[in-house]
Amino acid sequence: MYRLLIFALALGPVFDLSAQTEEELQAVKIHIQQLFDGMRAADSTAVRNAFLPGAGMYTAVTGQDGQPVLRQGDLSSFVTQVGKAAPGALNEQLHGYDIEVDGLLATAWTPYSFYYEGKLSHCGTNAFQLFKTADGWKISHVADTRQREGCPEEQLPREQQIDSLLNA
Repeated sequence: MYRLLIFALALGPVFDLSAQTEEELQAVKIHIQQLFDGMRAADSTAVRNAFLPGAGMYTAVTGQDGQPVLRQGDLSSFVTQVGKAAPGALNEQLHGYDIEVDGLLATAWTPYSFYYEGKLSHCGTNAFQLFKTADGWKISHVADTRQREGCPEEQLPREQQIDSLLNA
């Protein structure tokens, strides 16, 4: 009986029904991509729909006094600013995804470069917390870091390069 218990415990993680699947990881990734597609399109409705009502937004920075500061953003203001932007002006390019899912919760770590009107503004990392609702994944919290130095030297997608040249 003791050996059977040890064997069952050893195989437990293999048969864990709550473990993340590739399908769940892709669903989280697609949801995050839809947020940034909405930003690029200046579609405030799509951006608002990516978040739970009252979702938290934070930015981790170093203050002018050299001390770490966690600034709280406002979702409504963010959505309004997206809607006022010209389509294509807000272009956040993700450099990868590190996603973990456990049942109704997911986290995603996404390094990024942010371009405003075709020019590199800053880079950093997003840390998303998502909750799986009856309608699918929604962002409950996002925190990011922002740097202006040491950003990846990455080319914009070809269509963005052409738009930048035409609008210069």
